[in-house]
This record gives sequence, C-alpha cells and structure tokens, in this order.
Amino acid sequence: MQLDNRNGPAAAQASLWNGPSGRAWVDTQALLDRLFRPFEERLVREALEVSATAVLDVGCGTGATTLGIARALGRRARCDGIDISLPMIAAARRRAEEEGAAADFICADAQRHAFEAAFDTIVSRFGVMFFDDPVAAFRNLRTAAREDAELRFYAWRSAAANPFMTAAERSAGPLLHVPPRQPGAPGQFAFAARHRIQRILEEGGWGVIDIEPRDVECSMAEEDLETYFTHLGPVGLALAQCDGPTQARLVAEIRPAFDPFVSGGEVRFTAACWAVGARALRP
Repeated sequence: MQLDNRNGPAAAQASLWNGPSGRAWVDTQALLDRLFRPFEERLVREALEVSATAVLDVGCGTGATTLGIARALGRRARCDGIDISLPMIAAARRRAEEEGAAADFICADAQRHAFEAAFDTIVSRFGVMFFDDPVAAFRNLRTAAREDAELRFYAWRSAAANPFMTAAERSAGPLLHVPPRQPGAPGQFAFAARHRIQRILEEGGWGVIDIEPRDVECSMAEEDLETYFTHLGPVGLALAQCDGPTQARLVAEIRPAFDPFVSGGEVRFTAACWAVGARALRP
C-alpha cells in the first residue's frame, strides 16, 4: 500500500480514507451502492459501448462499479479497481471472492502508483476529486492508458447545485464544528468548475474532452436517511466525536433539514454532476 512520501493534503486524504471515512463507507456499503446505482449502471453501459477489454476503476471504494463492469464484460476483460483506502479495498476483495468475479483490487494512490497494466478504458464514479495534484494524477493515469484509451467519469458539480449533499452541514453549522469546504481543495466538490476539469485533463495528456452537466435522480428509503447523514461527510465525522446524548440531540435537530426531500417513505434528490469523457493522446 503506497502511503509513504506524503505531506499536506495527500497525507490528510490518506489518513481520512484509511480511518473514519473509510470505515464509514464500508459500514454503509449496501446503502451507498443502492443510492449511486444509477451512476454504476451508466458506467457499465459505457464500458460495453466501447467494447472495453482492460478497465481501471479509479477511487473504486468497496468495488460496486468495478464488479458491475466485470459482470457485464465477463471473463474476456480485465477489470481492476484502485483506491487509497485499505478498509474499502479489503471489502471489495471480499465481495469479488464471494461472487467469483474477474476483478482485482489495488490499494494505492492512483496519483503515484506505478501501473503494470495498460488499460483501454478508465472509469470513476465520484473517485477523482481527492487528488492533491490532479494534473499529476491524470498524467499518471495517462501512463496507464493505451493509445486512444477512453476516460469516463462522474464528478459532482457545485455544493450550491447539490442542496441534498450539503443539507446536514448547513443545518449543523450552528451546532457542530464543521470545517468549511475550501474551493478547489481535495474533496467532494473539487471539480465543481468545468473550466478546471478541462485544464486538468489537457495538462494531464488527455484530449477529445467532453464535459456535460447531468442531473441524475437518486433515492433511498426514509428509514436509511439517519444512517446516511450520521455516518458520512463532515457531519458524520463531527458526530462521531460526540457522546451518545449529544449525538441524539443533534440528530433530532439536523433531521428536519431533509424534510424537503422526503415523501411517502422515500428520500429523493437530484445529483447534479459532470459527465466527463476524454481520450488518451499520443505521448
């Protein structure tokens, strides 16, 4: 696992995803897989459309997209997932073993990892916004790509365009110490600006770039909502530091922030994203 030779934002991300955030994603794996299945399905279709034979899933987490593509392509294709989080990679490997999937998982930083395979398709479901040097990261991914390889990923647009994703922290602001998000810093909304994605890809050695807004409907059962906002994101991290009674009081105060998204026992929201495509340029 390549976690050495880091400092600053890189060290912070490694610590976060190998600590509380990584464990929270493993704990809520089934919920998150259901929530973001529309994006998994899109990436599976796109891998089929380009007749992929060697796929890399960047920031693969617990492996849902990697495994989905592996199922669709069958044994004729190689499917690898890479993530910095050892807890999530361990979960992905267990899932692959349980279903006998033709997928392998690498615990490493995709920005720095020396890839041994050449991929004809590189995908990501919300996994590319956490690099401390995204130009270097996409340049390194370019070295792992065959000539004319396809790059397809989804990234969040702005926090303002995603009120569901920020409802808990807006509500918790007066109650908890939730650090404000820094524009452009590694994190969920690091790729909010279209022009920044364009520049990063161009400088990273990618061309034929297509960046389109996508509004995708996502849903979960209302009974899963509390698990969602108490485990994930900055509010989940802050709540984990509170004692039981304090947690209960804060959860009761935060929960009404989600009322606009709840109806008939279901939580529904629009995920405002960028659908990004590019092609590996000749070196």
